[in-house]
Amino acid sequence: MTGTCEICGNQYDKAFEVRLDGAQHVFDSFECAIQALAPSCAHCRCRVIGHGVEQEGKIFCCAHCAKSEGKNQVRDRA
Repeated sequence: MTGTCEICGNQYDKAFEVRLDGAQHVFDSFECAIQALAPSCAHCRCRVIGHGVEQEGKIFCCAHCAKSEGKNQVRDRA
């Protein structure tokens, strides 16, 4: 599939499509897809590309960030 990345505008012969919540997105790299679609940590604002943790409707990249926001009922999986 040749397509144009919706983030950087690059036309690429190996572009890929992601469908999310009924919307179609085209990207040239996972980096651009992450920038567009991954949630941001409610504390440090980094992109959550792993499972993260969630409490009271907020997503955090780790338990440390959640605890920094007063969410004490979360823990990282070990």
